[in-house]
Amino acid sequence: MADVGRLAGVSHQTVSRVINWRPHVRPDTRRRVLAAMQELGYFPNSAARALATGRSNTLGVVSFDTTLYGPASTLFGIERAAHEAGYFIIVASLTALDRASVLDAVERLRRQSVDGVLIIAPQQDAADALLHAPPDIPLVAVEAGPGGATPLVAVDQHAGAASATKHLLDLGHEVVYHISGPRDWVESVERMRGWRETLEASGASVPPPLEGDWSACSGYELGRGLSAERAVTAIFVGNDQMALGVLRALHEARRDVPGEVSVVGFDDIPEAPYFSPPLTTIRQDFNEMGRRSLRLLVSVIEGDQLIPTGYRVEPELIVRGSTGPRRH
Repeated sequence: MADVGRLAGVSHQTVSRVINWRPHVRPDTRRRVLAAMQELGYFPNSAARALATGRSNTLGVVSFDTTLYGPASTLFGIERAAHEAGYFIIVASLTALDRASVLDAVERLRRQSVDGVLIIAPQQDAADALLHAPPDIPLVAVEAGPGGATPLVAVDQHAGAASATKHLLDLGHEVVYHISGPRDWVESVERMRGWRETLEASGASVPPPLEGDWSACSGYELGRGLSAERAVTAIFVGNDQMALGVLRALHEARRDVPGEVSVVGFDDIPEAPYFSPPLTTIRQDFNEMGRRSLRLLVSVIEGDQLIPTGYRVEPELIVRGSTGPRRH
């Protein structure tokens, strides 16, 4: 550490702060120290550091159904942020997010001597399970949490849905229909609330929402019903995969997009620009989610006095070719 400090032009205490990802280190200082470590081939001995500090520099992540774009991208963002911060990650991937499964996963990770646990909890049952987690393990919820009892990092789903709905209203569409995700997902509930409240605030009518299951197949089946209604000119879809199914249904019904019907998705999956037409959607910054989640968990582990109850990551409207002015 002294050699690294001399090469980087800093004290060995500063090197220690960089290695242990302590706050109050300037970015340029951190870069110089990391460059010096790489040049000298210096790697901290994790076993010795664990004995000296009582910490393993390993974090646990409880995740669910990583075949879905949102949870998978959230996990990737956490892993990237952990790598940049010098932490190892152990992932417990569950097939169900009931209370018993979540608490069992937390206990298994605790037995692996992790310093703290991030729980990707998109469903309310999983979020509520955190109320019953052991009090001696630092926890941070990602996507949904139990009402302020656990620090939470999440994309502002309400704001994203409001932005999508307002975009369609601003294009002159009098009614915006909504295909939601499953109602037991917190994201679905928040997106639906943002859609409904935006319509109500504008004085527009609120049609009954339709419930999908995040899949393109469910979007297609629900889209077939909507495409048969000539009064339908705008659809806000709860995610991009379902939006893909909706576009297929509209195409088969010979409804022009965006000439007759405008469609907005949510997520901005990598394929969204290559849909036909390219999909207008709401982008979620999963890398920022990972960075903020990790930063918050480290603050909890460090026992910082002023730990925020959570962070909201702002989404972004990405306008492409699937939306346009309403034809009169």
